[in-house]
Amino acid sequence: MKIICIGRNYVDHAKELHNPVPTKPVVFMKPSTALLVNNKPFYYPEFSKNIHHEVEVVLRICKNGRHIQPQYARTYFDAIALGIDFTARDLQAQCKQKGYPWEIAKAFDDSAVLSPFVPIEQVDLDEGIPFRLERNDQIVQQGHTAQMIFSFTDILTYVSKFFRLTVGDLIYTGTPAGVGPVQIGDVLKGWMQTQKGWQQMFVCEIK
Repeated sequence: MKIICIGRNYVDHAKELHNPVPTKPVVFMKPSTALLVNNKPFYYPEFSKNIHHEVEVVLRICKNGRHIQPQYARTYFDAIALGIDFTARDLQAQCKQKGYPWEIAKAFDDSAVLSPFVPIEQVDLDEGIPFRLERNDQIVQQGHTAQMIFSFTDILTYVSKFFRLTVGDLIYTGTPAGVGPVQIGDVLKGWMQTQKGWQQMFVCEIK
């Protein structure tokens, strides 16, 4: 199982970090040990003093495929979740400054919060999916998948040129503006709009 992540996929987020708006998807990966599920707490790691939350819609791959054609892309995922890409922003800045890869800042243990999945039939893929993140009951990030630079179809067709997608792979599709630091004691709640209305997807306490 692979965890494939897309960076800088919302214009406002790219701008808030003073990054150029990409012309192709920015791709990085996390190992399976990064997953944090079942509303388990996130323990603040000792190697960073600036962990940021980045809430994202997550796709679950349901069949194997490579070189996926756009007209078939939707048949390759069957469910949607909400997650957090925790980022050690201080380590990331150090890596960028030296031209090093980002793995220690993005792929550390428990850096990928993942909610339960919702079948795609319960969301509106055509109109897009609204979602948000609350920190201590205050909204800090709001997003809508219709605002993504690269759509789900764009992401699948691009990524599958390089990696064979297999059943159970996860794709984190990017975060909207509003990323920011978390502190011990914070409680993060992720919400997504489905056919049943706004649904709380996860709760993550920072310890």
